[in-house]
Amino acid sequence: MMSNRIRNKKLLKRVCSAKEAAMLIKDNMNVAASGFTPSGYPKAVPLALAEICKENKEKIKINLYTGASVGDELDGSWARADIIKKRLPYQTNESLRDHTNKGRCEFLDMHLSHVPNYVKLGFLGKIDIAIIEAVAITKEGHIIPSTSIGASPTYVKMADKVIVEINTSQPLELEGMADICIPQNPPYKRPLPIVLPNDRIGTDYIPCGLDKIAAIVITDIEDNVRSLSPIDETSEKISENLINFLKKEVELGRLTNELLPLQSGVGSVANAVLAGLGKSEFENLVCYTEVIQDSMLDLIDTNKVLFASGTAITPSIEGLKKFKENIKTYRDRIILRPQEISNHPEIIRRLGVIAMNTAIEADIYGNVNSTNIMGSRMMNGIGGSGDFTRNAYLSIFTTSSTAKNGEISSIVPMVSHHDHTEHDVMVIITEQGVADLRGLSPKERAEKIINNCAHPDFKPMLLDYFSRAKEKSYGHTPHILGEALSWHERFMEKGTMIVE
Repeated sequence: MMSNRIRNKKLLKRVCSAKEAAMLIKDNMNVAASGFTPSGYPKAVPLALAEICKENKEKIKINLYTGASVGDELDGSWARADIIKKRLPYQTNESLRDHTNKGRCEFLDMHLSHVPNYVKLGFLGKIDIAIIEAVAITKEGHIIPSTSIGASPTYVKMADKVIVEINTSQPLELEGMADICIPQNPPYKRPLPIVLPNDRIGTDYIPCGLDKIAAIVITDIEDNVRSLSPIDETSEKISENLINFLKKEVELGRLTNELLPLQSGVGSVANAVLAGLGKSEFENLVCYTEVIQDSMLDLIDTNKVLFASGTAITPSIEGLKKFKENIKTYRDRIILRPQEISNHPEIIRRLGVIAMNTAIEADIYGNVNSTNIMGSRMMNGIGGSGDFTRNAYLSIFTTSSTAKNGEISSIVPMVSHHDHTEHDVMVIITEQGVADLRGLSPKERAEKIINNCAHPDFKPMLLDYFSRAKEKSYGHTPHILGEALSWHERFMEKGTMIVE
């Protein structure tokens, strides 16, 4: 019955229950798992381990490494069972976020392209066990991954043991979509010959081997994918402003109507931005990105996008259904790569990627906070936005001009946490307008951001701050240091940034 999924008879002896496989995980281990935002992650074994800890009241503390965020079956169940000692590199789970912000586990927020290198070079210690979701295992013991690649190839390579979850809800037609290449360590790294987003340079399986596989668990639990918010008026206006900016770049001769390879971050605003491209005059587009969301699938359906390279399929519930129904078509139009390839700085720069990511807040000089609410409360993490921003042909950040029903300005005198500096951010777009920061000095950037991107409720306050800062401070990047973060303090004390 499973011969099409487990293609070596010797491996059938290693099929066991999720509970039996979970018993291999011991206290103080470094456990790595497949999964990327949140797609293609193990589910049965993590749930079983959480149940074991609950039944036996056993205290197990492990360090959990993944490619990016995973579903509640892993992050959520392990956070609630108090299993996670340290987590990296990215998460979106409410229980784990709460756990982190209360100081009950440590969280290491990392550039996603750095994670595989950190593991291969031993910076994070050895990997005791890797848990990998797969659609099949080859005769040679190699793993056919499901809907995400992430850091799985490196985790499998470096792990002492591998637990494979064969997920029968994942279609076998995924075989052939992956392009697995694991770069060597310095000084033996070789150039990666990706000249076009659809260039293939590796294998369609993750190298593993029979001896490393310690357990195989059969499951049919589907990815706990997230619903995307409907495209609202604000998101639609942001998308319109972005498209008008790109049109102007075409008129100026800096882009053609085919643009350049596109990268888009995750979430509803990012999805709305891509959806806007479907209504635009741009055509024959290609994508070199991390995640492939609903709007990117829609663009493939309408032939607006000819090809997409990423590291994970990350659709909504409806998008996942459509993906599975049309997988044979998508398999010819999509490549899934390891995250150190999808997010590789040199490839991003060589291809001339247009990077479009979302910000929590930006300041008047163009610095961006992508991670921490009010400076210290982790939201999700930096993800791959830094990989793309610093190396893009165009680095664009989008955000609504306000948050919390207008009580928070997303444009502030100084960001409460720096993820992307003014040196890397080229364009900021809100529903109010576009600030093209290229070639501008700090004071010129401030004027452009305040006048073009700030909400009318906050624009006078920002202009007042900037005017007084120029009078009281040095002339290059004027700040009133005692007041620069007062907007955040006011919100934390009074629930609003607005001065009464």
